[in-house]
Amino acid sequence: MLDRPGPPRPGEADGLVGRDEELALIRSFVDGAATVGGTLLLTGEPGVGKTVLLDFAARTAEAAGSLVLRSAGVEFEADVTYSGLHQILLPLGGEFGLLGAGQRSALSVALGFGVGPAPNRLQVSEAALALLRRAADRQPLVMIVDDLQWLDRASAGVLGFVSRRLADSGVCFLGAARLGTESHFDRKDLPEHELRPLGEEAATDLVRSRFPTLVAGDRVRLVAEAQGNPLALLELAGYEASGPQAAAGSAAPVAGPPVGRLETLFASRVNELPAPTRRLALRLALDATGDPRILQSTGPGEPGPSDLEPAERSGLIRIDGNPRRIVFGHPLIRSAVVKDSTGGERRHAHRALAQLLADQPERRAWHLAEASIEPDEQVASLLNEVAQLVLGRGDVVGAVATLLRAAELSPHGPDRSRRLARAAYIGAEAAGDLRSTPRLLAAAHAAAPGSNESLRATTAASYMLLSGEGDIDTAHRLLVGAIEAFSVRDDADDRVLNEAFATLLLVCFFGGRAELWDPFHAAVADFACDRLVSLCASTACDPVRTAAAVLEELDCMIHGSDEEVDPARLVRLAQTALHVDRLAGLRKALWRVARDGRQGGAVASGIHALILLSHEDFMTGRWDDAQRLVDEGLQLCQDHGYGLGALPGRYVKALLAAGRGDFDTAAAVTHDLERYAAPRGLGVARMYVAHARALAALGRGDYEAAYQQTTAISPAGVFASRVAMALRVPMDLVEAAVRSNRQAEADAHVAAMCATGMAVLSPRLALLVAGSAAMAASDSTATALFEEALATPGADRWAFELARVRLAYGEHLRRARAISAARVQLSAARDAFQRMGARPWATRAENELRATGQKRSHGGEVGPGALTSREREIAMLAVSGLSNKQIGERLRLSARTVGAHLRNVFQKLGIASRAALRDALDPRPCEPPDEAGSRGRHKS
Repeated sequence: MLDRPGPPRPGEADGLVGRDEELALIRSFVDGAATVGGTLLLTGEPGVGKTVLLDFAARTAEAAGSLVLRSAGVEFEADVTYSGLHQILLPLGGEFGLLGAGQRSALSVALGFGVGPAPNRLQVSEAALALLRRAADRQPLVMIVDDLQWLDRASAGVLGFVSRRLADSGVCFLGAARLGTESHFDRKDLPEHELRPLGEEAATDLVRSRFPTLVAGDRVRLVAEAQGNPLALLELAGYEASGPQAAAGSAAPVAGPPVGRLETLFASRVNELPAPTRRLALRLALDATGDPRILQSTGPGEPGPSDLEPAERSGLIRIDGNPRRIVFGHPLIRSAVVKDSTGGERRHAHRALAQLLADQPERRAWHLAEASIEPDEQVASLLNEVAQLVLGRGDVVGAVATLLRAAELSPHGPDRSRRLARAAYIGAEAAGDLRSTPRLLAAAHAAAPGSNESLRATTAASYMLLSGEGDIDTAHRLLVGAIEAFSVRDDADDRVLNEAFATLLLVCFFGGRAELWDPFHAAVADFACDRLVSLCASTACDPVRTAAAVLEELDCMIHGSDEEVDPARLVRLAQTALHVDRLAGLRKALWRVARDGRQGGAVASGIHALILLSHEDFMTGRWDDAQRLVDEGLQLCQDHGYGLGALPGRYVKALLAAGRGDFDTAAAVTHDLERYAAPRGLGVARMYVAHARALAALGRGDYEAAYQQTTAISPAGVFASRVAMALRVPMDLVEAAVRSNRQAEADAHVAAMCATGMAVLSPRLALLVAGSAAMAASDSTATALFEEALATPGADRWAFELARVRLAYGEHLRRARAISAARVQLSAARDAFQRMGARPWATRAENELRATGQKRSHGGEVGPGALTSREREIAMLAVSGLSNKQIGERLRLSARTVGAHLRNVFQKLGIASRAALRDALDPRPCEPPDEAGSRGRHKS
């Protein structure tokens, strides 16, 4: 435990007294590194023996031929981004070449080894996991991290991700954490073993083995005082046996719990050291690296390497050989050194560290900040630069913390105001810290009264008003006024202008009123706006009139989304894609953002990603997945105070309830939406309400109500300018008009759909145009139009709309007495509705089937499980690319028989073409596996 003369350190003997169970557990765990891998956490109070067991694990692993990577959280460096991860991965620097270019870049940028695009937390986590796995292919790895509770937030997030994905990896993660201490490291659901205090018998054996000359009475008293804490027991016994008080016959003080007494004892031992050694020990205590450079003298009269020797001889500090690092005998010694120092001594040590670590900008800036007792613009500027560096490494939370410290040290009000406003915006827009925004903005205003109308502060204030309170009109007025007053010369950083435009864009969209867009477009014409913001404005404002060139550029951005690492930009790209049905190409990117948010990275962006994914899942018929995602997103909105962010999620929730026939829930959600939207001027929320109520009305067969709701979004025969929601309900309006005897209105809307050319925007809209035309057509032309609709390329992806077209087609065929053909369409529609849980629609299709004379279906006879062995065999051959004739030749069947089997397959799977067979036979999961999972080497 400690390098002290006399008795051996615990863990260096053959075994630890009273820890046979733990020793066996660790041996077994470490022995599994080569073949199994996994995670184990040791928890307990300070001094109970966690560090000693980690030392034992390290020696055991090294003896077995494993590579040991060690790190420890340090209380005084918790603000340095990725400091803990840097420590543990530094020995693997030569292995970075084993990674692909993207992962190598993400990890190098995060750890400060290279430059490149800012990675998000998930990318760094995946890259770290891949590095460890690849290195373990050469040699088993054992990662040991002490004091998990003091890891910096970014490192804790990455190691939390890694520790859950080490099964069958050849990598073991062994960590230790204090009980009852708050931590950024998420221990939930990880295997833990709590170290309990030693029993009386084991404690007595420990004292007797280490201090055999101690009299029995003193031994009994010490065992009682130490309360089973091994470190306290040894230190108290050592104090009595060898301290200066032994000669005088005095005893160690008995007051206080063991941990407090330990710190007192350690402090007394530190105070016995020479003054230069104490100054050197304080310098080491305030640094997390253990870098031997810290021993160097910073000038005449300053301590140097030789001054470490007294601390080594006392066992308080030691130098580890591989890698060469300086470590304290126990974390409590580090704490005691710092607590026993004065403020002036600590500031002097921080200044020395800043001088010695001049090649590490982030550490240097933080040490200078800790050395400052008054505002200092030079230090504040350094921190401001570090904030941008940290943001570039993907740590938005760390960037906010650094900006706040820079603001504290800013002597000039305008500088302090600017830094506070920047922190407020980053915190609200990406980090999920919306509730702190008003306080930061108030501080920014107080720092520089009269400058609160600056664009940066106004953007942050508007984002807060929009996302929290949903105050559209105030946010719009503030932003437009600030943009009009803005001069590029006032701020050399044009990011603030792009942030302002992006926020104003959201204000205009959620406001849902045409007049809000005029100032936006006027401002965009006056300034060079970010291209993605311009594209988003095109689709969010008026998607039906989006130019083909805009779509082409958007498709290129979506194609390159794997290279985009800014979560806020990925969300903005997805919002752009949403209105023209292109979210499918962004699922992988959105899952990256969502998982990063779950890890505590860009939380706000993660919320938006979850809700966007739920929207796409609803549109494509994966309703169970959509429900899970939207519930998670809405809970996070509630946890973080994102009132407006919940709006699209509540919209999806209302659509799901309406589609499933849960009309009470749909009514409750839409009522809440309406009540929230009315006083805030949230026009888009009124359209959300109208769409959900229209869908519920169609499910109930109340076509009059459905017509009133759909035309409240945009009138029949018109696609109103700057009303993106009009593209959500065109077929709803036509069906409601036809069934409420408004044939002229239905025809007018179909004509408007064709006139806009919306069918070229996406396969979904092409299906809706063709399906609406068929629904409104006379009986003589309807059949051909329905067949044309079903033949729409890519229609299979939009399961709900396709099933509705099939239902309408089946109803038409039944009326035309084409009974066999009607059954094919009605069965396919019913089966698709049943898979989604669209109960009213499935019931309607079932009733139509019964009207054809077909008996009621038995539940569950749909989907891949309903296929016969012959049907599955033929389906799999069709997926492989064989024609009907080739399948027939292989199975000795006629091509006609193969075709008949495939028609049955299509009917049971609810699809219309071979192109959809693969996905229908092997439905996609809600969340795609990560890179390691796809290799089959871990279990989440």
